Amino acid sequence: MNPNQGSRRALWFIAGCVLLVATAGEAQNVSVGVVLDMESWIGKVGLSCIHMSLSEFYEANPHYKTRIVLHPKDSAGDAVAAAAAAVDLIKNNKVEAILGPTTSMQTNFVIKLAHKAHVPVLTFTASSPSLASHRSPYFFRLTHTDSAQLAAISALVKAYNWRQVVLIYQDDEFGDGMSPYLIHALQGVNARVPYQSIIDPTATEDHIGEELHKLITMPTRVFLVHMQPSLAIRLFAKANEIRMMREGYVWILTDATANLLDSMSSSVLKSMEGALGVRTYVPKSMELERFKLKWKRKFIMENFVLNDPHLDIFGLWAYDAARALAMAIEKTGVKNFTFENQNGSENLTDLRTLGVSRNGEKIREALSKTKFIGLTGNYEIVNGQLQSAGFEIVNVNSNGGNRVGFCNPEKGLLSLSETMTVIWPGNTAAVPKGWDFQTTGKRLRIGVPVKKGYIEFMKVNGTEVEGYCKDVFDAAIATLPYDVPFDYIPFALPNGSRAGSYDDLIMQVNTGVYDGAVGDITIVANRSKYVDFTLPFTDSGVSMIVPTQANSKNRAWLFLKPLTLDLWITSLCFFVFMGFVVWILEHRINPDFRGPPSHQIGTSLWFSFCTMVFAQRETLISNLARLVVVIWFFVVFVLTQSYTASLSSLLTVQQLQPTITNINELLTKQSSVGYLEGSFVWGLLTSVGIKNLKSYRSPEELDTLLKLGGSNGGIDAAFDETPYIKLFLSKFPNKYITADPTYKTDGFGFAFPIGSPLVADISRAMLNVIESKKMNQLQMKWFGDQGNSWSSIPKVTSSGLNLGSFWGLFLITGTASIISLLIYFIIFLHKEQHTLRHTANESSNSSIKSKIRALLKIYDKRDLTSYTFRKSNPPEVIDNKIQANHGNPVGTSPNSNYLLSPLNDSIYDTNHEFSRSEDLNLSNQTVEMVVHTTMEIVPQS
Repeated sequence: MNPNQGSRRALWFIAGCVLLVATAGEAQNVSVGVVLDMESWIGKVGLSCIHMSLSEFYEANPHYKTRIVLHPKDSAGDAVAAAAAAVDLIKNNKVEAILGPTTSMQTNFVIKLAHKAHVPVLTFTASSPSLASHRSPYFFRLTHTDSAQLAAISALVKAYNWRQVVLIYQDDEFGDGMSPYLIHALQGVNARVPYQSIIDPTATEDHIGEELHKLITMPTRVFLVHMQPSLAIRLFAKANEIRMMREGYVWILTDATANLLDSMSSSVLKSMEGALGVRTYVPKSMELERFKLKWKRKFIMENFVLNDPHLDIFGLWAYDAARALAMAIEKTGVKNFTFENQNGSENLTDLRTLGVSRNGEKIREALSKTKFIGLTGNYEIVNGQLQSAGFEIVNVNSNGGNRVGFCNPEKGLLSLSETMTVIWPGNTAAVPKGWDFQTTGKRLRIGVPVKKGYIEFMKVNGTEVEGYCKDVFDAAIATLPYDVPFDYIPFALPNGSRAGSYDDLIMQVNTGVYDGAVGDITIVANRSKYVDFTLPFTDSGVSMIVPTQANSKNRAWLFLKPLTLDLWITSLCFFVFMGFVVWILEHRINPDFRGPPSHQIGTSLWFSFCTMVFAQRETLISNLARLVVVIWFFVVFVLTQSYTASLSSLLTVQQLQPTITNINELLTKQSSVGYLEGSFVWGLLTSVGIKNLKSYRSPEELDTLLKLGGSNGGIDAAFDETPYIKLFLSKFPNKYITADPTYKTDGFGFAFPIGSPLVADISRAMLNVIESKKMNQLQMKWFGDQGNSWSSIPKVTSSGLNLGSFWGLFLITGTASIISLLIYFIIFLHKEQHTLRHTANESSNSSIKSKIRALLKIYDKRDLTSYTFRKSNPPEVIDNKIQANHGNPVGTSPNSNYLLSPLNDSIYDTNHEFSRSEDLNLSNQTVEMVVHTTMEIVPQS
C-alpha cells in the first residue's frame, strides 16, 4: 500500500474517532460502507466531501440520536473488487447502507448483493440508464441519469440544424447503456447517426488514431463523445494531433466529461478548445461558495497537493448524498441497528450466508421521503432517482468552460446566450455546417435512371448523361457556396440496358450503393420511407390520356349534352308540377284557368313552359301563386343560363371531346390501359382495379397504341405523370386530351440518403434556380416553344351539368310549392265549411268518397267572394238581374234554351259545352245565399 495513502486513511480514522467521542453519549452508532476508487480524483474528492458532510451535519444537529460510522473500501477501479468489498462490508461490518460505487459496471454487481441483504446503495457517480432495469427498491441513484441530458443534447443539435452526428463512446457498460438512448434522441430531431465509433477504455494511442482517421474520411463533421474523462482526454489529445480540432469540426461532450472540465489541467483543456459540453447546472449560493473554500483548504492540507484543486459536481453530490443518508437514518427512530445472520458456511465471502438488515426497509422508506436544500439546490428523490435541476451548455476554453446556453430537461427547451459567442474549433465564430465533402477526397456517386423514351428529361449514352433533369441538378449545385465533387453513374447493366425500376434505384440509394439519384424520379410516399427528397422542380399529378372524337359525330343531338339525363327528367317533372300548382291556386278565381279540362290542361302547361323564355300572357291573381312563380323564375333563370354557357362551350370546343370521360368507363368496359414502363403508375392502376395493362417506352409508342385502340391490340387510354403528358400533348396536338381522374403526386425531385445534409442545401439552391431566368432557359433548351404551353393542358372533367349542382334549387321550389298548397287548402276549407256541412246534411250518403266528391264539386265552382268577380259585378247588379227574370226560374231567360248568368251580363247557350249542370240547377235559396254573402263582404257605395 502507498505510505501516503495509509497516512491519509489514518487521519480520516482519527477524525472519525474524535467526532464519535465528541458526540458520544446515548447516540447510536450506525455502520455505513463507502466503496470508491480511492486513487481516482472522484474517489478522493468524494470521500473527503462525505466526511465533511457528516461532520457539519452532526455539528449542526448535536441532539440527534444516531451517528454514522464510515467503513471505506477501495474498489481499485475493478467491478469484481467492488463486489468483494460490498460482500465484506455486509458480512463483516454489518453496514446498514453503502455509499458508492464509482462506475456503472461496479454498481451493477453491488445492487444485486445489496438487494439480497436489504442494504440501500447510494451512488453519486454511476449514471448509466441501464441500471434502472434492476428495479431494486434499495438502489438510489443520487446523481443524474445519463438519459436526463438527452433533451439538452438533441436540442443543441436541432438548434444548429445538424442532420448527421457520429457517436463516439467507450466499449463497456457505461457506453453501451447510453448509446441507444442517444441515437433515439437524435432521430427525434431528424438527425441520423451514420456511424458509431466504439473505443475500448484500454485502447492504445495507435488504435485511437486509426479510429479517428476513419472519421476523417467521412463527410460528417459533428462528433458526440460519451466517455469517462480518462479516455476522453486521450481521445482529444490524438484528435488535436491529427488536426481534427480545426475549423469545420464540431465536438460535443456529454456530462460525464463536461462535469469535470474545471478539474482538468490547462494542457488538457487546450486540446479540447472549441468543443461544446453539456454540464449539470448548479445554482450559485453563499453556502456553496463557503463550502468550496473550506473544502479546498482542507483538501490541500490532507492530500499534500501543490496545484489548485477544484471541487466538481461529483463532490457536491457526495456531500448531499451523505447528508440525505444521515437524515434518513435519524428519521427511522431505530434504537438498535442489527443484522439477521444466516446460518451456513464460515467463509466470510460466501454469498449464501449474507445477513439481512432488519432496518434496511425503514431506511429505504425514509430516503424516499427526504427533501432539503443542498449544495446542488433543491434535493428531492423520486422513485430512487435524484431529480434534475437542468443543464448548461458550456464552450470549452483553456480556463474550463463558458456557459453559452441553458436547457430545462422537463420542457426540453434550449436557450442559447445572446451575449456569449461560441468559439468553435479553429478559433472561429462561424458556425460549422456539420459536414464537408471537400476534405474527404471522395466524389459522390449519383445514380441516374436508364430509359429509352422521354429522353428530353434524361438521356444516357454509355457514360454520357444529358437531359433537363441533369441540367437542373447541375444548376442547383453551381449555386451552392461550397464545392461538391460528384460523378453521374448510370443505373445500368454491363450491356447498357437498365438495371431495374425507379424503385430499385431508390433502394440502391438507401443501401449506400449511390450517394444520391438524379432524374425524372417522382416523389411518392412509399419512396420517402427509404430516402429524403429535395423540393420538386416540376408539376405534379397523374392523369388519363384519351383520344378525341371526330367533330361531326352525333352533332345533331349536341343540344342535349349540356344537361345529364337525370337533370333533364327532373326539370321536365318540375315544369309539369309547377303548372299543376299554379292551376290549383288560380282555378277558382282566375277565368284564364277555367273551362273544359283540355283547355285547363293546355293553359297550365303553356303557362309553365313559357316561363323558360318569360313569355307567359296569363295574369296571376293569387298571391300564393305569385310567390311560387317568382321562386320558379329564379330556378329557370339559373338553368337556362347554365345550359346556354355549357352549350356554347360544346359548340366552340367540340374538337376536344374525349372518347372516354372517366375511369369508371374503363372499369365497366374492361378497357386496355397503358402506362410508362418502370413507372410507379403500374401499382396505382392495379390498386384501383384495372387489370388489362400494357406498357410503353416512348411518346411515339404511346401514340401508336392509342391509334390502334384496345380492340386492335392497342390501348383505349393511358395514365402518365404530368410532365410526360405535357411533352406528349405538345408533340401530338389536337389528337389527345386528358380526362378525370387526376391523382395527386409531388412531382420530380432528387433523392439522397435519409438525413443527408445535402437535401436542405440543394432544395434552397433549387428555389433560386426556379425563380431565376435559368429555369426558362433550360425549358427552352429541351422543349423549345413547347415549354411555354405547359401551363395549359386541355382537359375534360365532365360531359354535362348534373342534378347534383341544382338539387338545392329544386328543393327550395318544391318546398315553397307544397307549403303554398297547404295554406291554400286550409283557407279553402275554412271558407267553405258551411257549404260542406249543408251538402252533407242534404246527402243521404255520408261516405268518405261522397264527401270528397262533394268537396271537388265545390272547388270546381267559381269563388264568388273573389276580388276579381266582385269588381265586375256589384251586389245591386246581381239583384237587378234576379228581378228581371220575373216569374222565370232564377238564372234563366224567357227563352228556356238560354241561361242568364247571375255573375255577369253574358248569356250562355244551355246546350253549349261551357254549360255546367250545377250552374243550371241553382235554386232560389242558393242564389239568395250568394247575394246575401256578397252584400255582407262588399260595402254599399
